[in-house]
Amino acid sequence: MAIARLFQSLLCVLWAISLEQRGSLTDTQLHTCQVLPAVTKLTSMKNKRSSSLTVCIAAFLLSIPGFAADKKGAAPAVGEPVVLKFNAVKGGKVDLSTMKGKVVLIDFWATWCPPCVAEVPNVVATYKKLHDKGFEIIGISLDQDRGALTKFIKEKDMTWPQYFDGKGWENKISTHFGVRSVPAMWLVDKEGKLVTTNARSGLEAQVEALLAK
Repeated sequence: MAIARLFQSLLCVLWAISLEQRGSLTDTQLHTCQVLPAVTKLTSMKNKRSSSLTVCIAAFLLSIPGFAADKKGAAPAVGEPVVLKFNAVKGGKVDLSTMKGKVVLIDFWATWCPPCVAEVPNVVATYKKLHDKGFEIIGISLDQDRGALTKFIKEKDMTWPQYFDGKGWENKISTHFGVRSVPAMWLVDKEGKLVTTNARSGLEAQVEALLAK
């Protein structure tokens, strides 16, 4: 995971260099760099007339293991139960403990995150195929714009519950679980125990295997 974060940050730096040289790196485009929480924490630098490129480079440095420790939280160990309760953005209460007997994907994501958006068609397709067999999804959105989130999930037919508090990388749930990059896809088995924190690759096959148990 550390190598993946380094690679994501390096791509951000190279992308920013290209746009900065053309003088076209905007605040909106900078949000696509926010695959790492360090970028959000450092955007205040840009407000002080520091270069957007500087922000991305700082994010790259902060992604290096040991350069800056993140002590805000941590994921449960594989095989441990996941405790998760919240009020969904569209109303209604979500309690993972009531979903025993279901296979649940906890999807940490955001509409401003290109890799997250790229995963949406696959996630929606898997949900539609396996929902009736006992597959559920819980979305944890790191968005800061409620309107943008609700519009996006309606357009993409993402009918499962979403958590939203508008705090971006300071999102209460993602912070509690120590999520430092998105997308982050966790799979929880029928007993409510964590199976993996990296369900992106072969999602459908992983869900089907858990449903068969």
